[in-house]
Amino acid sequence: MGARKGIQEECQPVSRRAILKASAAMFAAGILPPASAVFAKALERTQDQILGPFYPIMSEPDRSGDLTRVSGGSGRAKGQSIIVRGRVCNPDGKPVSGAEVEIWQANAAGRYAHPDDTNPAPLDPNFQGFGAVTTGPDGFYQFKTIKPLHYPAGSIGIRPAHIHFDVRGRRDVLVTQMYFEGDPYNEKDSFLQSVLNPDALIVKLLPPTAEEPEFMVAVFDIVFRG
Repeated sequence: MGARKGIQEECQPVSRRAILKASAAMFAAGILPPASAVFAKALERTQDQILGPFYPIMSEPDRSGDLTRVSGGSGRAKGQSIIVRGRVCNPDGKPVSGAEVEIWQANAAGRYAHPDDTNPAPLDPNFQGFGAVTTGPDGFYQFKTIKPLHYPAGSIGIRPAHIHFDVRGRRDVLVTQMYFEGDPYNEKDSFLQSVLNPDALIVKLLPPTAEEPEFMVAVFDIVFRG
């Protein structure tokens, strides 16, 4: 299968700009390695994040790839429709086939469909909120969903908008979260800021494609051992 529009042939979770910035810092410190060594280390394992208290243990994930509609529902979920897509690769940049990719998230009002979520924001009966797909030979995954809202998290403060990921392969399990560029709570979030490179977990929403004009696009490549 050929590469999808906006998706690289191999995972590229660390931007060239980030690599060059790191190289400049190392050069200034007098410890610059050969350029080939810098790029060889670009594909580090995606950083772990907490599972969180709202993993939807009460239900099975929807496997249609479209969380914006519910069987028997009255329409599409509220909020900005987005497509979240990317490749699951190993540290060598090769696609991981057969990886199970689960996502779960709050709705456009910041509410999880979970009995322990005490947020008074309304539920959305047309939002699935929990989905899973399996990667093919090219390591590609894709979900249609909505951009979640930030929400209050008790003594932790306001958590920025994010989507949870649980990725399972034959040898490795990765739990992480994907955040959105420009969220005012990103810099204050203790979970996001606890990782070495917070920017690697933050995506920029890209314009819609001609094929899906209502959906903005977020590309989030995932690296683990597979």
